[in-house]
Amino acid sequence: MRVRPAIMADLDRLVDLASGASKGLTTLPANRGILETRIADSIIAFESDVDGPGGESYFMVLEDTETGKVAGTCAIYAGVGLSKAFYNYKILKITQYSHELNVTSTSHLLNLANDYQGATEVGTLYLDPEYRKDGNGQLLARSRYLLMGCFASRFSDIVMAEMRGWQDKDGKSPLWEALGSHFFQLPFPDADYISGVGNNQFIADLMPKFPIYVELLPKAAQDVIGKTHDETRPALNLLKKEGFRFSNAVDVFDGGPCVDVRLEDIRTIRHSRLATVRTLIDRTKSMSRHLACTIALKGFQSSWLHMHPINRDTVDLDRTEAEKLGISVGDQIRYVAD
Repeated sequence: MRVRPAIMADLDRLVDLASGASKGLTTLPANRGILETRIADSIIAFESDVDGPGGESYFMVLEDTETGKVAGTCAIYAGVGLSKAFYNYKILKITQYSHELNVTSTSHLLNLANDYQGATEVGTLYLDPEYRKDGNGQLLARSRYLLMGCFASRFSDIVMAEMRGWQDKDGKSPLWEALGSHFFQLPFPDADYISGVGNNQFIADLMPKFPIYVELLPKAAQDVIGKTHDETRPALNLLKKEGFRFSNAVDVFDGGPCVDVRLEDIRTIRHSRLATVRTLIDRTKSMSRHLACTIALKGFQSSWLHMHPINRDTVDLDRTEAEKLGISVGDQIRYVAD
């Protein structure tokens, strides 16, 4: 299995993958035109010479090298909210005290904000159910951090992810029913889809501009603020292992949590290192599995590689695995322990 940049030849398979994904995964729509545009934008991003995060998006796929089948997707959005506002609700806490009654009252407010303007977002993580094994999910998710570690200047100091909020078995969002439905003449899936594909000006146009008291919402809506969808918990757990933490911000539609971390504090980046390949050999018992990537942007690839680190700067690699990635003696790689 290897992760590489998406190419136009992947389009048919990506449409198939998107059709099989949950309807709530709005960043991977089963829309051929949108997916084609995303591939084209990503190709430009991988080929562009930039000196800071802008509107670039890096769209990658997980490929089974034995069959050529595309088994998953992931993406990095270098700088969100630069051309279109990136809205969320910031949760504020207010405590008030009455001396006359000797009563303390604590309230929580949802305040419309776009604090993440310019931040780097990781998202569009989807893995074919057939391939949810053997560390493929980790490979797909963590490959993004190896890319950011190799080319840190292309990305923001703050990296965030917006998680899908909790919904019931019928796909209804309690927060949307209590709040958003009163301001939009749209069903929740339609509003979520429009926002997910990047058309979110209607949020600023129609959402209330004043803070909303959480305690005035129905109990069912209060309970899902900051709660992720059941199907999204594995992705959230992977993010937590990398150092992402809840930022007291939630999605304006379904209340899903926003998590963030400083780029330099991401576990995979912090523990990774550069090394030169000393030799390619047949696998030995002393070799251990590491996550590794090539360090060329346009030809970026990552995979699990069995290796034997000689010292901090030199490694021996499993010949068969290295050759599948086009890695030769003398090449540099970035790697991190399993």
